[in-house]
Amino acid sequence: MTQQSESTTSRPAQAAPPAGPPAAHPAARPVPQSAPQSAAPPVLPSGPDRLAEPRPLGEERRWPRSFADRLTAPLPGVQALARFAREGATRPDAEGLADIPLLPFEPGPLPRPTATDLAVTWVGHASWVVGIGGLTVLTDPVWSRRILGIPPRITPAGVAWSALPRVDAVVISHNHYDHLDAPTLKRLPRDTPVFVPAGLGRWFRRRRFTCVTELDWWEAARLGGVRFDFVPAHHWSKRTLTDTCRSLWGGWVLTDPAGRKLYFAGDTGYGHWFAEIGRRHPGIDLALLPIGAYDPRWWLSDVHCDPEEAVRAVTDLGAARMAPMHWATFLLSAEPVLEPLRRVRRAWARAGHRREDLWDLGVGASRVLAPDTGTGTETDTGTETNTGTETGTGTGTGTGTETESLTPPGP
Repeated sequence: MTQQSESTTSRPAQAAPPAGPPAAHPAARPVPQSAPQSAAPPVLPSGPDRLAEPRPLGEERRWPRSFADRLTAPLPGVQALARFAREGATRPDAEGLADIPLLPFEPGPLPRPTATDLAVTWVGHASWVVGIGGLTVLTDPVWSRRILGIPPRITPAGVAWSALPRVDAVVISHNHYDHLDAPTLKRLPRDTPVFVPAGLGRWFRRRRFTCVTELDWWEAARLGGVRFDFVPAHHWSKRTLTDTCRSLWGGWVLTDPAGRKLYFAGDTGYGHWFAEIGRRHPGIDLALLPIGAYDPRWWLSDVHCDPEEAVRAVTDLGAARMAPMHWATFLLSAEPVLEPLRRVRRAWARAGHRREDLWDLGVGASRVLAPDTGTGTETDTGTETNTGTETGTGTGTGTGTETESLTPPGP
């Protein structure tokens, strides 16, 4: 999710990639089989009735050599890099690390959603198991214990790989190592449909994936009745020393046949794209938004939301609910490990949102949103345990208009 992950630990990703191996994101409008198009995104009228027609699955397309013109902030220059070398902190201090044992780790059985349910399970970082429209979709799957350039994960993956049902699709937000993990993807059948940003298809085809759909911003494809829309983000891409912004970055809006919508933001800073996504995709039921890897702010604000900005994004999007992510997994920046959770809860309360609409799940926990029939149920599943001295067990299910079976431990 951060520049750091891709470029290693030297930079947490602030609107631009320094030198080093990190991210991958925006794409330009593709051209059939001839010359690549310009890197400008497709221009479509705003509004849900003006969404792009779905493109064919597995379509091979040609793209511009660079998507640098999609950046919403310049990459760090020499002065910024020199300042970072002098004073940049990439890890919490000892006091900030002391709360690692209190991070919410709540593994439990995966829900078995019906085709009309929307279910999410947080694996950690930006990895989710999503049940929507009868499909099981993985977002930015990273099950590895460690990734290039940063310390090992501080909480285990919340779902055992062996516990996963058949994976129907994978969505990737960009190419940074903490979002695009080769060892995890290697475990998937090669015929798994994969939805990726423009310019990233070649990476998957080299690894023999046979159904790779590359999309530009505001483009879409459809699988099994579920629509996959690729939408902009405030970020960048880089995975090696020579591929800065060679592929696109962005988020995904998944829409089931009944019109229920889930927004997966991927990695992003705060900015104007949230409001535009909300205009084009009104009625988002759940937004999966990043809240961590934001300190120091002068270095990371362009590419990573802080907790307060994530809450503002919910308003911009017009989303009904928010589930925080991109924290409590990898040490990518300098904020104390529990600070993102504390700050997002305070910001949520100050904004006047209903507490039950903040799905602040622990790693491994799940929630299901049943059809909105007037008595729709929201349920949590999970066994509540922490990774350190505090432990607890408990399972819960509920029926009624809203029932929570567990509440992650307070800060």
